[in-house]
Amino acid sequence: MNRKSKIYIAGHKGLVGSAMIRNLTKNGFANLLIRTHVELDLTEQSAVNAFFSREKPDYVFLAAAKVGGIHANNTYPAEFIRDNLAIQNNVIHAAYLHGVRRLLFLGSSCIYPRDCPQPMKEEYLLAGSLEPTNRPYAVAKIAGIEMCWAYNRQYGTNFLAVMPTNLYGPDDNYHPENSHVIPALIRKFHEGRVNNDPNVIVWGTGNAKREFMYVDDMAGACVHLMNLIDEKFQPLLAADRNDGLPPLVNIGSGEDLTIKELAELVKVVVGYRGGIVYDTTRPDGTPRKLLDVRRLRSLGWQSTSRLEDGLALAYRQYQEISGRT
Repeated sequence: MNRKSKIYIAGHKGLVGSAMIRNLTKNGFANLLIRTHVELDLTEQSAVNAFFSREKPDYVFLAAAKVGGIHANNTYPAEFIRDNLAIQNNVIHAAYLHGVRRLLFLGSSCIYPRDCPQPMKEEYLLAGSLEPTNRPYAVAKIAGIEMCWAYNRQYGTNFLAVMPTNLYGPDDNYHPENSHVIPALIRKFHEGRVNNDPNVIVWGTGNAKREFMYVDDMAGACVHLMNLIDEKFQPLLAADRNDGLPPLVNIGSGEDLTIKELAELVKVVVGYRGGIVYDTTRPDGTPRKLLDVRRLRSLGWQSTSRLEDGLALAYRQYQEISGRT
């Protein structure tokens, strides 16, 4: 990409998309295309085609998606598969029709099998059964990867998928039921501190292990990949093969911890002094999800943010948007 390239960020108001905007703006990319959901409904094929025909972006970061935690995935499974399939199909096909130079599709580490060997390598895709609590969402994301792969093979496109680990940071969703684990814990412990609650309830046993990355680190990795020279970018696309290694790059920190350890960290950051009770009637989800990030590191990038520092930044931002101290 050069500084004058026309770059479309789909989903620019979300956690991932807003981080992309911050990174690109900081690095001098000023020709950014953004549209709100009201301005452009990505589930409407005709609207997406008209947008691409009119604007003709050079590069696309496909970060738009319907996302949520375990509760949201269990409660709205039809919406998670329907909306995500529609968004992906429309944007990826329009990118092909209108000659987009490169597209980066943002997936999720839930694409990997529930009992996947750890750390999870890119070639483990479709190697086993998925976690039931988020299977509709995972199937949609897998379809997006396969679509990128199929278009690369049949049409010679330059579409790459990336699988970020669990993300957190500015513009996260702090809904009490539909949020991911870090924003949910930040809200719980903050409200527990403000209300002087003797205990905070955390869903699950706390034994599941998860990997986390500050979202601005993830955005840096995505821009790094999109800026790779052809000699490094083209081999990632798997356009000339169907050997089980998809056009996919894991993006993660390479380190994980238990939910219990995470809860204790958040408790300290927030300044809550009560106890923690684990609600074992709630599901843990996949036992462990740690990404193998050797492919990413071989391409010259690795995460630098410490979890403790990222949590402190995220908590300050939560206080700002919620008006609570």
